[in-house]
Amino acid sequence: MEKTQVTLELMDILLKYFSDFTNTQLDQLQALKELYKNWNAKINLISRKDIDSLYEKHVLHSLSIAAAFEFEPASEIIDIGTGGGFPGIPLAIYFPAVRFHLVDSVGKKLKAVNAVAGAIGLNNVTTQHIRAEEISKRKFDFVVSRAVAPLKELWNWSKPLLRNTKYQITNSKMNPGLICLKGGDLAQEISESKTRPRVIEIHELFPEEFFRDKFLLYIGKS
Repeated sequence: MEKTQVTLELMDILLKYFSDFTNTQLDQLQALKELYKNWNAKINLISRKDIDSLYEKHVLHSLSIAAAFEFEPASEIIDIGTGGGFPGIPLAIYFPAVRFHLVDSVGKKLKAVNAVAGAIGLNNVTTQHIRAEEISKRKFDFVVSRAVAPLKELWNWSKPLLRNTKYQITNSKMNPGLICLKGGDLAQEISESKTRPRVIEIHELFPEEFFRDKFLLYIGKS
């Protein structure tokens, strides 16, 4: 079986839930498997046992944000603690007119992220080797993050980075805010954060066993 056909079959999980990819986006998504496999052999970007389920556990998981939120063209998103580029890289593929700034405190991971973005021609991605709490003089429409820190810390890092203006989205307005991917029992974490996030069950978006007890949390800046 040709490598392209194998990759397409691995991507079936994406095509099950998204039917509007352009040819360019399909090419970019198909390329991720081999790129991450090669980089993961050099740098521990994701769990070694996850590489064969990259499209479900990492790409589709990241794209749950796209299933629930629509980012306007020219908006700016920062991905805090991007690690191997999740959720930032899949979101940048999905939203080519949106600008994504991927930051992490581990420089070697950003080297891999830059290489992946360059290899697939993502020109809407920038990176920065920095801790989120050290970023200054930059403002964004949204912060995204995946399992980086407790919600209280994430929100404290996010607030200074968010614009104050209302954000126009699908004929309604929502505040700039934090959108993060979390799992498990979140009651104590939410209580300690002293926030009241909107909670979306990812399993309702993608009814796959992997997404049980996985959630999207949105906190808008007041």
